[in-house]
Amino acid sequence: MLTQKQLSWKQDRIRQVMKYLDEEKRPDFIDDGLIEGLIAAPSAIDRVKISELLTKAKALKGLTPGEAAYLMNINDNDIWNEIFATAMEVKLSVYGNRIVLFAPLYISDECVNDCVYCGYRSSNKEINHQGLTDDELRAEIRAMTDMGQKRIVAVYGEGPENDADYIAHSMEVIYSVKNGRGEIRRVNINAAPLFVDEYKKIKAAGIGTFQVFQETYNKARYKQLHGTDNVKSIYKWRLLSQHRAQEAGISDVAIGALFGIYDWRFEVMGLLYHAADMDREFGVGSHTISFPRLNPALNTPFYTKNQYKVTDEDMKKIIAILRLSVPYTGLILTARENPQLRHDLIKLGVSQIDAGSNIAIGGYQKGRDASKEQFQLSDNRSLDDCISELVDEGYIPSFCTADYRCGRVGCEFMELAKSGKIKNLCIPNAVLTFEEYLLDYASPAVKDKGEKLLAGYVKFVRESYSAVMAKNVEDYLVRIKNGERDLYF
Repeated sequence: MLTQKQLSWKQDRIRQVMKYLDEEKRPDFIDDGLIEGLIAAPSAIDRVKISELLTKAKALKGLTPGEAAYLMNINDNDIWNEIFATAMEVKLSVYGNRIVLFAPLYISDECVNDCVYCGYRSSNKEINHQGLTDDELRAEIRAMTDMGQKRIVAVYGEGPENDADYIAHSMEVIYSVKNGRGEIRRVNINAAPLFVDEYKKIKAAGIGTFQVFQETYNKARYKQLHGTDNVKSIYKWRLLSQHRAQEAGISDVAIGALFGIYDWRFEVMGLLYHAADMDREFGVGSHTISFPRLNPALNTPFYTKNQYKVTDEDMKKIIAILRLSVPYTGLILTARENPQLRHDLIKLGVSQIDAGSNIAIGGYQKGRDASKEQFQLSDNRSLDDCISELVDEGYIPSFCTADYRCGRVGCEFMELAKSGKIKNLCIPNAVLTFEEYLLDYASPAVKDKGEKLLAGYVKFVRESYSAVMAKNVEDYLVRIKNGERDLYF
């Protein structure tokens, strides 16, 4: 149940939002009828057309929503295998064989909304609604850095406890914690939509990427799941969240949909139209796209009653189509998926994963607690175990935060990505941050095989990059072995 303070805040926030929307000139770029028509198109197989689309994707030109819809409707395993292989080829062309690692940090589950699929909904009496104090937040950061985390996404509910001032304050607390050689170097934010002046406050606090998920892009389904008297009920306010963030000067924004609450094909199309509209206005689309799948949550029967469950095979198609369509966008695979499936899905073009994750409020210090979790995770392995598997598969794990800290964000990042130069920085920086992890946090087994993998990547840099870059990497590695940290290009 909401407190009087929360009720008053919600009512006032809704009034502010509706006043803003009365003056908002940006159009609603999601045409439900158009999308439904595209995904319902006949799936006649034209192998010449398919070949042309895959050739276009390999050239890193992306796919239009209509072209993506055509591929979605194909029902031929051989063709899908070709699509899957092309997706990984595209990823390697842009980013190389590195996987960026991060972890979520749930700071507050206090929320005025009542989304039927969410464990944190305001009416769920079995969730122990709370937020972290500053001391508890510091303890969480120490626990996370003890395992080697460097990048986090801080997650907040919506309400008076989680306003822009509090988000900015909590970011400052996070950045202030130094734990021996450990520290958080990039704080991304997953929070409710804000006004432009509020976005400016969190930009000043040093935000990395601002992330809001539309949940579902289908308007009728959105209204059905979010009611009519919640802040989150207002579809267009949420849809334009990232536009306002970019207007406020936050260069990196992220989108996503909760797959499994409506037709997955519609959601992929919504993501593509969303990214395209930001690119039209700001010259850069979404920095990352997430595709979390609906998971069970405490006292949340919606999961078992829902009719739009997404299969494992559907998840493969979702990732592959996104990678072909937006080749320069980071694709984030979460620990909602089980370890074996994550192993398989990474091969379809994923560039970032969370690892060693705990989504309970205070969970990194105190352990897992279902009464404090928004939903259930399916991959509960430690960070070291996840890294061990990545090494076995030949990926180079990366904790790099150099782009954000060097100002390679937004259009600047995209210019480097489209010119094919970004991986020339990504791989060397991955080498340096992985060496830090191996020296400071890895188990003996992971350190042994990790150093062998790293030697191969150092050789790759020596043979494939300029002599100056190769020498700089080798010099930096010596300095890291001698105790220096946080070196980057």
